[in-house]
Amino acid sequence: MRTTLSLDDDVAQLLKKEVRRTGSSFKEAVNRFLRMGLTASKQPVRKPFRVKPWNLGLPAFEKVEELLEYLEGPDHR
Repeated sequence: MRTTLSLDDDVAQLLKKEVRRTGSSFKEAVNRFLRMGLTASKQPVRKPFRVKPWNLGLPAFEKVEELLEYLEGPDHR
């Protein structure tokens, strides 16, 4: 399909850089990136990963050294 497309200057520059980098044609670069963008929008939005902290009943430690000394005693090294 042949069509006229107006690109923003920054987008055109990015496409030209990609053409120089890969050696592909301008048409191939435009089609590849349009395809990537259009298929990416079809992917379901993932639920953000959340970490649920567990209260271990330990006092708060500022350094790992303090935790090791608490757990293993003063001779932990």
